[in-house]
Amino acid sequence: MNSSSENINVREASVFLKIWAKIKETFSPKDMSVGSPAKRIAEFAVPMLIGNIAQQLYNTVDTIVVGKYVGDNAISAVGGAAPVLNLMLALMIGLSTGVGILVSQYFGAKDREMLSTSIGNCITLTAIGSAIIMVVGSFAAAPLLRALDTPEGEIFNWCRDYLMVCFIGIVGTFYYNILSGVLRGMGDSFSALGFLVISASLNIVLDLWFVAGLGLEVFGVALATVISQAISAFCCFLKMMRMKAVFDVKPKYFKLTKITVETLRLGIPSGLTQAIFSVAMLIVQRLTNSFGETVMAANVVVMRVDGFAMMPNFSFGQAMTMYTGQNVGARKFDRIKKGTVQGTVMAVSVSAAFLGLILLFGHTIMGLFTNTEELIEMSYGMMCILAVGYVGMGVTQSLAGVMRGAGDTMTPMWISLFTTVVLRVPVAYAIAYFTRSPELPVGDYHAIPISLLVSWLVGMLVHVIAFLSGKWKKRIPDYRKGDF
Repeated sequence: MNSSSENINVREASVFLKIWAKIKETFSPKDMSVGSPAKRIAEFAVPMLIGNIAQQLYNTVDTIVVGKYVGDNAISAVGGAAPVLNLMLALMIGLSTGVGILVSQYFGAKDREMLSTSIGNCITLTAIGSAIIMVVGSFAAAPLLRALDTPEGEIFNWCRDYLMVCFIGIVGTFYYNILSGVLRGMGDSFSALGFLVISASLNIVLDLWFVAGLGLEVFGVALATVISQAISAFCCFLKMMRMKAVFDVKPKYFKLTKITVETLRLGIPSGLTQAIFSVAMLIVQRLTNSFGETVMAANVVVMRVDGFAMMPNFSFGQAMTMYTGQNVGARKFDRIKKGTVQGTVMAVSVSAAFLGLILLFGHTIMGLFTNTEELIEMSYGMMCILAVGYVGMGVTQSLAGVMRGAGDTMTPMWISLFTTVVLRVPVAYAIAYFTRSPELPVGDYHAIPISLLVSWLVGMLVHVIAFLSGKWKKRIPDYRKGDF
């Protein structure tokens, strides 16, 4: 009897140890230079996709809560603040991209010293960047909102309050995005996912408490977001402090070195791309504001749903960057070719599936944000115009991810510059101008989604041409013609 019980206990212990080993493997850095390319990309992209969806919930829940408990004007206020906030966060995007590329390459090359230096430098750079954005953003918020012709009164005050809270608490947002980028560079996208799910859940609870319970309105949703992101940043930091088997944490690594210059060289194009995109969005936002409060609110709803529709593309694009970076570091160029094809096919397939669900349940989804029927119909119509563009963006993000992972961050930057500024802005204003009439004195508001669709499709075509030209390969360290 005792022997039987002991055997059961041994089996139970064995099962527990196997489960625990699997959990540790899941939440540990992964070498993407070995194994099936499709499997490695999927292992990285799927948890990142779930994590990106969780992160998108921050702004989406903010919008839903203020729309339901405050009103449609509050939706306009939260959305109107987004372009200004994104402009100020361009520096963070650049640092995150540069650090992610270097970490993936040094991790792939098994260079512990350079990996440790890159991580230490990025922590110092993030502290400096946070301080800069906190000061600049706080002073620039109101002038930028006035430059955008944000309606004075309730909407303007809410926009300003939202931005001020976000900028004052920017350090949590900065450190989460940078540190999660470091984890992803080492192939660990599961840890960032876990931390995001926790903080996104907390954000929902705090949103409801601050807005529905305490009546803090737009100020409340901003405060909930800042607190939740700070907690996710702290979790990332604790995780990294437990990874001493992979890199070292010593005071000397926090001193800025030549790695800082390399980080900025790789990251500035991505940051500049984000800044350019944000400036273009500011210009288009001015046009959107001219159509009135209803169109403003509808555009915010569309952009929130757009955030979810675009998640597969961004997730696989980031996966391709880290996958390519690790294989460049390991000098396994044949895997890059295979991974590019397999990753792009997966990105397009998942994006098409997401899009189908959004269009199928579109009216229900739009109804989560508002009870106003006109707003629901207007939002759904704009979403239908954008539909085909999401599949094209799957190709764009995958190919751009490969080029960035190889060290060529300039080509995607120039393409984004062309499509968002040279193309989209003039197209939007031209459509609005030529559709003016007595009934539509400012023009047709469909100029907003149509111009975005045109920029996406042209961007896809230019990315394909740039990728096939092969010039991006020259950015690979010690690249020799014929390597792949």
